[in-house]
Amino acid sequence: MAPKVLISDKLSDAAVQIFKDRGIEVDFQPDLGKDKDKLAEVIGQYDGLAIRSATKVTEKILAAADNLKVIGRAGIGTDNIDKDAASKKGVIVMNTPFGNMITTAEHAIAMMFAVARQIPEASASTHAGKWEKSKFMGVELTGKTLGVIGAGNIGGIVCDRARGLKMKVVAYDPYLSNKKADKMGVEKVELDELLARADFITLHVPYTDSTANILSKENIAKTKKGVRIINCARGGLVDEAALAEALKSGHVAGAAFDVFQEEPAKENPLFNLPNVVCTPHLGAATTEAQENVALQVAEQMANYLLTGAVENALNMPSVTAEEAKVMGPWLKLTDHLGSFIGQMTDEPIRAINILYDGSVGSMNLDALNCGVIAGIMRRANPDTNMVSAPVVAREKGIQISTTNQDKSGVFDGYVKVTVVTAKRERSVAGTVFSDGKPRFIQIKGINIDAEIGQHMLYTTNNDVPGIIGLLGNTMGKSGVNIANFTLGRNEAGGEAIALLYIDEALPADVQKTLEGTGMFNQVKPLEFMVA
Repeated sequence: MAPKVLISDKLSDAAVQIFKDRGIEVDFQPDLGKDKDKLAEVIGQYDGLAIRSATKVTEKILAAADNLKVIGRAGIGTDNIDKDAASKKGVIVMNTPFGNMITTAEHAIAMMFAVARQIPEASASTHAGKWEKSKFMGVELTGKTLGVIGAGNIGGIVCDRARGLKMKVVAYDPYLSNKKADKMGVEKVELDELLARADFITLHVPYTDSTANILSKENIAKTKKGVRIINCARGGLVDEAALAEALKSGHVAGAAFDVFQEEPAKENPLFNLPNVVCTPHLGAATTEAQENVALQVAEQMANYLLTGAVENALNMPSVTAEEAKVMGPWLKLTDHLGSFIGQMTDEPIRAINILYDGSVGSMNLDALNCGVIAGIMRRANPDTNMVSAPVVAREKGIQISTTNQDKSGVFDGYVKVTVVTAKRERSVAGTVFSDGKPRFIQIKGINIDAEIGQHMLYTTNNDVPGIIGLLGNTMGKSGVNIANFTLGRNEAGGEAIALLYIDEALPADVQKTLEGTGMFNQVKPLEFMVA
């Protein structure tokens, strides 16, 4: 059955066509996002939800989204999506961080010009029939110092444009390397130095715990007298009340804001102050940007629903379409390894240690880690997937560690998973052969070669004669067909294991019969997702 996507906000017709061209059923209801009750009523029908800012994807909406696999936000901001609830539900949240970069950067530059030359006020005055040339004395940008807080994708474009305007650019960004700063032609500084030196300050950071109120009352007081502040990034980065006071006192000469603490902004301390330019969140509001983000989100969602490729996800490692093709068998393997250990482990897990050996170590290990964790966590919650599993593990306080090493054995690459509980450690290793089929190659340190079947029986015993006959006889009497089996041991007379491939789930009475013989240390039916 073809995947089904709901578009609940206004999106380009070209985005709708992309879904159709890719064979995805699409339901275009651009006003539905404003009706949260109706959205909750219908969301359970869809595999994907494409939105802009009008749709609020709350915990209530997600609780009703039983089939939802991906939410695509056409744009950067995802404040309207409950990402924690989405992760717990196993729903990928994607955005389109690159579709409106130039547009937003250009808006910041335009706002800087507007506040430097008091263009909005001068325009209103002239429209009113006044001719107040002497009232609107502005300042040049040439030779001024621009302080850029956040020199990432959009901030980097602003830096480039500002240098073209012959401005001196200083940047504060903890993630900006000195090498990258030199290449950009900007000076990397700490925040206090930026505040003290900048004639203009523009913000280009996301809203996080570390950036919230980054221009607080205290930091505004540290700025150079006569500074002008531009915010086209996110509301909440600046203490708006403190800025209003600084504007009134004359310490801050002007401000230009496209975003606000509360939106839609009907009232705000910055409104109606002289030399404050305000726009209604227009950073991405150009024809080109709207088209770009719509097309990008449609392509990303279609790629995920059809190929498993994950692009620009906020709650899961990204996996390109090329990676998905190569990693597919390895992702299945990691899920099987995790599932095996999850089914074998009855005590609370304290730690999961994952070893990648050889060629697999060059793959997307973050995604493979998610596969392992999902397989383990599914024992407790069958609905767990690669998105929700790390959240579940984190909530349980499970420590995850990863080791990557060069080829150390006969296999080009393999994965070994070890779980640690209060009582024991348990490990299993596997690889992918040239036929693309995952295999177990080691259990409890015993080497084996076992494909993975949907229904399997795992047993351990002391290595003595008669075990194979006992298993075959018991299963035969119970009408359980053995399709194949794999045996392993470390040494004669030591511990031995058996993996039986059976045609159906093992009946509980057969398990009790085997356990009642006293010949087995462990008898464990296993189920795997092999489709």
